[in-house]
Amino acid sequence: MLSEETITAIADELVQAGQTRTPVPRLTARYPEMTVEDSYRVQNLWRQRSEAAGRVLVGRKIGLTSRAMQMATGITEPDYGIIFDDMVHDSGATFNFSEFTGARVEMELAFKLNKDIEGPHANIFDVLDATEYVIPALEILDARVEMEGRTIVDTISDNAAMGAMVIGGNPVKPDAVDLRWVSGILFKNQTVEETGVAAGVLNHPAAGVYWLANKIAPHGDKLKAGELILAGSFTRPMWVNANDTVFADYGPLGTVTCHFE
Repeated sequence: MLSEETITAIADELVQAGQTRTPVPRLTARYPEMTVEDSYRVQNLWRQRSEAAGRVLVGRKIGLTSRAMQMATGITEPDYGIIFDDMVHDSGATFNFSEFTGARVEMELAFKLNKDIEGPHANIFDVLDATEYVIPALEILDARVEMEGRTIVDTISDNAAMGAMVIGGNPVKPDAVDLRWVSGILFKNQTVEETGVAAGVLNHPAAGVYWLANKIAPHGDKLKAGELILAGSFTRPMWVNANDTVFADYGPLGTVTCHFE
């Protein structure tokens, strides 16, 4: 395990990288002994500093849950990060492209909880019972660590590459539709770039939610009522640039859109 001094230094670097929009050199290249546990220590310190600065935790994101994402990144196990209030935007939002580094967009479903979910033995039925509604979402990935050669240790330290999210469409009760068969078409500037089905996320989009509840349980943490859980992408990440408009069609669940200026 890395020393507390090193963990603090890495967290300081990532805070500065978020402000300057200049990614830091890959952590695992500089600290080859760095572990997954170390990376979550970095993420937790960044979380504490953000909360001390007034940011409010409103949910969690789960990443790398689908085969499409794992093949796109070369990383074969899920990770998770924190969602703060200032990261959540409504459909139709316009973003300043310069505020992101390596911006990419993914299609996902988000679960709004009305009950706590506590591991270590949570299952899919616990998730469905605790879900008030499911809503279409776009995740905008950001990068505070250079992307070339990144491992899961690098991405976790970087808050699982969470930049922002956009929610919209039609919220539905978890038993109102077959969530496995929710499908999506992702457009960039009126061109279809990606398509996918929610079953690509661990065979059911709720699976990532109980995976997360069980993952954080050993640390005395749980998913709490009121949180919004971004369940993982079922499309590959789509690169965007300034002046791009993104439109996601979830069929009966409606549409979500955003623009980068």
